[in-house]
Amino acid sequence: MTAVLDLPSLPAIVAGDVAHRRRGATAHRFRHRVYQWLIDLDAPPRLPRPLRPFARFSARDHLGALDTDDTRAIKRNVETFLRANGIETGPGSRILMLANARVLGYVFDPLSVYWCLDASGTVTCVVAEVHNTYGERTAYLLHPDRDGHAEADKHFYVSPFNDVSGRYRMTFRLAADRIGVTIILDRVGMEPFTATFTGVPRPATPRRVARSILTMPLMPQRVSLLIAVHGIWLWARRLRVVPRPPHTPPQEV
Repeated sequence: MTAVLDLPSLPAIVAGDVAHRRRGATAHRFRHRVYQWLIDLDAPPRLPRPLRPFARFSARDHLGALDTDDTRAIKRNVETFLRANGIETGPGSRILMLANARVLGYVFDPLSVYWCLDASGTVTCVVAEVHNTYGERTAYLLHPDRDGHAEADKHFYVSPFNDVSGRYRMTFRLAADRIGVTIILDRVGMEPFTATFTGVPRPATPRRVARSILTMPLMPQRVSLLIAVHGIWLWARRLRVVPRPPHTPPQEV
């Protein structure tokens, strides 16, 4: 269990940088400017009508069996996942989600993070939901220490250039002045692969939302395009493609 947090004003736009670093014979690294949303699943954004097509959250886009466009159902889905893993949320609990919004009917979230807080504001656990570009998803239930560090064995095919072996070392930072996620994949006999997101949360006022839409338009579409571009770059350098194994997630995912 971690300490009680000093939280930013929610909902928030988190503008920052996503960076990947692949080491080894086919080294590759990049950094891109992006923004994500940090929202309380009990209090989703309420935006003026002209902005709504650019910032929607739907339960069908995230883990769980509730196939609905209701944003509040996301929390019920997360609670179902927690319950299936022996964790009951109590009265006054909150779940904060870091994710991309659906923009003009499209969304892609390589990683959505759910901080689960008890009534005192203490983080009891974190759920890391991972999507790949094949329409599959999984979730990792994590118990970070007081510094936000957690580990888990990899069990999901994400990149065509990595198999499902290895272990993740993760760090999650949730504070009023900074949001950060670091994921390091360790595999036997190979250099670590590192992915990070760091950003500053600001209140999601209509003016700030509009500015984000204009300066970084079509964010989820851009994420998908950049994944394809970097994948082609690696493929063109003859990096070995690993066959994708069958994946059947449990119903609560």
